[in-house]
Amino acid sequence: MKIFYGVQATGNGHITRARVMAPRLRAAGIEVTYLFTGRPWEQLFEMEVFGDYQWRRGLTFHTHAGRVSYLKTAIENNPTHFWRDIQSLDLSGYDLVITDFEPVTAWAARLRGIKTIGLGHQYAFPQDIPITGDDIFARNIMRYFAPATTGLGLHWHHFGQPILPPVIETPEPGPVQPDKILVYLPFEEIHDIVRLFQGFRDYQFHVYTHHYIEHKPPHIHIKQLSRAGFQNDLRDAAGVICNAGFELACEALQMGKKLLVKPLRAQMEQLSNALALEETQLGAVMPELDAVAVDYWLKNGRTIQVVFPDVGQAIVEWLLKGEWRVDLDWAMSIWDRVVYRDPANHALQAVPA
Repeated sequence: MKIFYGVQATGNGHITRARVMAPRLRAAGIEVTYLFTGRPWEQLFEMEVFGDYQWRRGLTFHTHAGRVSYLKTAIENNPTHFWRDIQSLDLSGYDLVITDFEPVTAWAARLRGIKTIGLGHQYAFPQDIPITGDDIFARNIMRYFAPATTGLGLHWHHFGQPILPPVIETPEPGPVQPDKILVYLPFEEIHDIVRLFQGFRDYQFHVYTHHYIEHKPPHIHIKQLSRAGFQNDLRDAAGVICNAGFELACEALQMGKKLLVKPLRAQMEQLSNALALEETQLGAVMPELDAVAVDYWLKNGRTIQVVFPDVGQAIVEWLLKGEWRVDLDWAMSIWDRVVYRDPANHALQAVPA
C-alpha cells in the first residue's frame, strides 16, 4: 500500500500524532510520503522519522494575546498560492490519502476524487460531542478546511459516538517533583505568562516558548521548544498548564498529571475541548489567565491517569483491511481497553459517564 499523508504543522499536536503513526505504518510495510504545511519550513524540528518529506506554505490561523485574529488570518493567508499548491500536488500512484487537518492534501485529493481518511481531533466534531462557541464560521471551518471522505475522529472520551481514543505515545512517568509545573501557552504573550506566575514562588514553572524574556523571577524557567527537553520535563512534572488544544492534554492525562487549560478565545475547538474536560472531570479550566484560578488548582487540582491503548496500531490494522468504514462496535472495542486510575496508588477510578 502507498499512502500520501498530509499534516497540519501550525501546532505541534498534529506533528506529534504523525510521529506516533510513522513507525507503525513503516513496520506494516506501507510506503508513506509526508507533506507538512502551516508553519515555515525552518521552524520544523526533529523530523527525521518522516524521511524525505515535502513542505508547502498551506494555511494557518493567526493569534494575538490569546485570541484568534480573523482579520490577520485573512490578510496573511494567500489564496492564490494555496490554489497553486493544490493544483501542483502530485497524488498519482497513491492508494489512499490521509489528512491530519491538512488542507492542501485534503483539497487536492477531493478535486481528484481520491479516497481520503481524515485523522485527528477535528474529525470528531461532526459527532454528538460537547460543543460550545459554535457559529456558522466555525462550523464551515471544521467542514471545509480539510475535508475527508471518511473521518477518524479522536477524543478523550467516546460520548457514545463512533470516535477513537487519542493516538499517543508518551514516556513512562518518573518520580514526580511536587513543585514542578510544565507550562505551554504558545498563544499567550510571554510577559502575561511571567506576570501570571510571578507570585507563586513555592513552585517551579518550566515555560516552553518561541520567545525570550530577559527579566523574570528565578522560579520561572523559560525554555526554547525541544521535543526531548519537553518530554523530560513532562515526565517529572506534577501538573501541566496549557491552552485547550488536544495532544498535550492527552499526554498529560496519559501520564497522570493534573491539568489546567486556558482555551484560546474565539476558537470553537478549544472552547469545546475545555467544556469536554469539565464535563468528564478530567481537567480544570480558566477562561482567562487568572492567578486566583491557578492558586486554587495548584492546591486542589484533581489528578487522574487515563491509560490509552495503542490506537495507532489499531488504525494501521484497520487501514490494511481496506474497508475504511468507521464502525461503532470497533470503536467501542478500543475504548474498552482504556483504564482510569489514581496515579498515587494505582487504584482504578470510575469511568466518566
